[in-house]
Amino acid sequence: MRQEWFDRARFGMFVHFGLYSGAARHEWVQNYERLTDEDYRPYFEHFDPDLFDAASLARTAKETGMGYVVLTTKHHDGFCLWDSKLTDFTSVVNVGRDLVREYVEALRAEGIKVGLYHSVIDWHHPDFTVDWNHPRRDDENAHELNVGRDMARYRAYLHGQVRELLTEYGEIDYLFFDFTYPESKEGWAGKGPEDWDATTLLALCRELQPDMLVNDRLGIPADFVTPEQYQPTAPIVRDGVPLTWEACQTLNGSWGYHRDNMDQKSATLLVQMLVDSVSMGGNMLLNIGPDGRGAIAPRDAGTLAEIGEWMRLHRHAVIGAGHAPLTPPREGVYTRRANKLYLSLFSWPMGFVHLPELAGKVSYARLLNDGSWLQTSVSDPDRQADLMTPAGEAEGTLTVHLPVRRPEVLVPVVELTLIDE
Repeated sequence: MRQEWFDRARFGMFVHFGLYSGAARHEWVQNYERLTDEDYRPYFEHFDPDLFDAASLARTAKETGMGYVVLTTKHHDGFCLWDSKLTDFTSVVNVGRDLVREYVEALRAEGIKVGLYHSVIDWHHPDFTVDWNHPRRDDENAHELNVGRDMARYRAYLHGQVRELLTEYGEIDYLFFDFTYPESKEGWAGKGPEDWDATTLLALCRELQPDMLVNDRLGIPADFVTPEQYQPTAPIVRDGVPLTWEACQTLNGSWGYHRDNMDQKSATLLVQMLVDSVSMGGNMLLNIGPDGRGAIAPRDAGTLAEIGEWMRLHRHAVIGAGHAPLTPPREGVYTRRANKLYLSLFSWPMGFVHLPELAGKVSYARLLNDGSWLQTSVSDPDRQADLMTPAGEAEGTLTVHLPVRRPEVLVPVVELTLIDE
């Protein structure tokens, strides 16, 4: 199956890097501040990724427990990180470096799956029509800017650039298109699948890279869906069929480097989000935004190191694991890998955790961080609560006895070995 590796990996790194990294105030800065090409030009002229180290980036992803990485080849501003022959708005023309090639080679050296992000939006291209996402939408007489613009010419450019990416860099495992917005707003039309000729573009991807995964953001069904900046609360199902999905999450609410954004998520929260995704059969793609010189910001590096240490001890609860159709206790969530059931505890109960439906189905229990055995028991459901005796648990409940002191890890995990049925 095309997505077998994806289902096993469960955890990936998103990397947003481009001209906006030097602006350091969100990857949509050109949109938010209504910047013209001339206003935006200084970030091109002063782009200097001297600390962009693809080998270090790949090692960081691997040490964090991630099985794949996705790099922005081109974001909405149109700036390309590869040697595109269709424009001079590239890192090669600018600084003489094909950052996509450096990145692809570094990932392959570490045995990590290669993902590319590619925006179907391009505010720099002269034929891309102004719409409600465009930075020029509030210009005086803005609608007149579309006179002479031709989306057919832009589509040819878009398809040509995708062809470059899928023919000049060897095997690509994953392609993340971004994004379709067909609704009209504020007197402007949006853009839908017909603007990209999505069917033909997806067919091109299948022709050039038949084993590559493609997301759903061309506006037509593909291989997986991509909830962004929120956590689903159940496995994602459409018309009764479970979907392959990936939650796209940021460290601080911004995808590109945002120097003054201090809304940093804790490593504990991010690990909870990761195991929560896996518990519902999904993946998590966690973003970093390298700074204007291409380095991973120290605050991001620190968070990734914390997650990496947790993954070193608890990777079996994530990699190769998935949804378990069992009722977890109120304190956490389950993931399952073969005959191992993993209970990730988001809160630490005093002395015991009670597991519905598991009495007689578990042969061994241990804390995953140190491999230490945990006692289990089954209480009489008819037992009445007394001064120092709790009431019995419901029929079929397995009780796992826990130490009073919570293990000093981001999220404690109990590993349960299930009895073969």
